[in-house]
Amino acid sequence: MRKNKFNNFPENFLWGGAIAASQADGAFDIGGKQPNTSDVQPYLKGLSNQEIQQLGKQGMTLKQVTKNLNDTSSYYPKRYGIDFYHTFESDLELLAEMGFRTFRTSIDWSRIFPNGTETEPNEVALDYYDRLIDKMLSLNIEPIITMLHYETPINVTLNYGGWQNKQVIDMFERYGKTLLERFGNKVKYWIVINQINMIQVEPFLSLAICSDQYENMEQAEYQAVHNQLVASAKIRKYAKKLPFDLEIGTMVADGTVYPYSCKPDDVILAMKHNRMQYLFTDVQFNGVYPQYAKNYFTENDISINITPDEISLLKENTMDYLAISYYFSQMVNSDIDSEKPESTSSNPNLIENAWGWNIDPQGLYNTLSQYADRYHKPIIIAENGFGAYDEIVDGKIHDDYRIDYLSKHIEQIGRAIYDGVEVIAFCAWGPIDIVSCSSQQMSKRYGFIYVDIDDEGNGTKKRIKKDSFNWYKEVIHTNGANI
Repeated sequence: MRKNKFNNFPENFLWGGAIAASQADGAFDIGGKQPNTSDVQPYLKGLSNQEIQQLGKQGMTLKQVTKNLNDTSSYYPKRYGIDFYHTFESDLELLAEMGFRTFRTSIDWSRIFPNGTETEPNEVALDYYDRLIDKMLSLNIEPIITMLHYETPINVTLNYGGWQNKQVIDMFERYGKTLLERFGNKVKYWIVINQINMIQVEPFLSLAICSDQYENMEQAEYQAVHNQLVASAKIRKYAKKLPFDLEIGTMVADGTVYPYSCKPDDVILAMKHNRMQYLFTDVQFNGVYPQYAKNYFTENDISINITPDEISLLKENTMDYLAISYYFSQMVNSDIDSEKPESTSSNPNLIENAWGWNIDPQGLYNTLSQYADRYHKPIIIAENGFGAYDEIVDGKIHDDYRIDYLSKHIEQIGRAIYDGVEVIAFCAWGPIDIVSCSSQQMSKRYGFIYVDIDDEGNGTKKRIKKDSFNWYKEVIHTNGANI
């Protein structure tokens, strides 16, 4: 441990962690649940980390999805997760032992409305989430609940073409209203859609669109995310009518970039790249599509169906707070990169982890500062963590690399708070090991708690505290003074 140079965390700061139902719960065939977009992603044995992530960016074809639904020979890790559905009580008690003040997880749409089209919710699923939330509250853990974290029912993909179809807005609105009515007296903080800006980085998971479903995929992607923005505004509008203390937020994955150099072409490309990352939050906090986005759509032959009622809805129902996930920074070089979000270059000034992610604590300070200056809204760090291969030595996991990464990033949050950024929570990603979203691996571990399951689902499921468990316990105990 060391002293935090920027020990500026308020007394009521919410220290905790975050997971997703799609990566942790398992129980894919229990309680009336039907498959969602995460359930059809197989573990791709024998490929490199980079190859796996590149395939994720490409998405999945309709043929692949249909095949995977009926496949009995491959292993689909997210169908099983870490069996959190059955172990949540003991797992939450371990988090409480660390002193967690908050815990972010998601509710699986494909449990509540298994096909997305039902008119009445699945009571078995609602009861499960009642018990989960009640357990959090009994441990004095503030729930932060995400309504959609890559769990769109696969029926929406197969029979409606994903979020590109405006009918999905009404389906999701019915789902969101159900959650607010059922749990609004228990849950204050809601994130409507996880990482709403990941439409070209994780198009299948984000939008439930297959890579061959539309001739103009970029147009389909922007139409789909527009529909998500409208659905989010409808949820925000409904929340105002309820007699609960509700905060409705949006979430983005940090996709902003540095310019490669001070060459004007690099600086301008970074600015344009960043503006298209701010597009989502510009709409959700300012209530209008900015002119730079309209220009981009025109220049790229993108035509979005936006109705006058939707324009009014977006203007009148902006979000209460911003949630951000941050793992690494990115850079653009005008000689080789474009404005597309996935078009970035490696930063020679930074080291990378085993998955090619640059380690850049100051990038978090930069990101928080830029978003705060732009919107002046409260911010939740919804995800931040270090994925790594952990080794058990004499029954213990010595993860100093994770402690080093997190301590440096936490210090930069304190630095941002010192500058006036209103950060209200820090949710370390994957405080208990879960299946990786981007690679379907268990071996890409983030947790303070080790889960004995391998990439092919073998293991005892035993939970083991890593060295970082006691480190984070001390961070919380000292409210960030010791890191």
